[in-house]
Amino acid sequence: MAEGQDMKAATSTYSGFLVMLKWGTILSVIVAAIVVLLIAS
Repeated sequence: MAEGQDMKAATSTYSGFLVMLKWGTILSVIVAAIVVLLIAS
C-alpha cells in the first residue's frame, strides 16, 4: 500500500479526479438537455 508522502499524492490525485468527474457529469447533463431541446423544437 501507499505510505506517507505517496498516500498524500494519491489522495490529491483522487480528489482532482472526483472534481473533474463531478464537473464533467454536470456539463454532460447540460449539453444533453440542450440537444434534447434542439431536437424537440
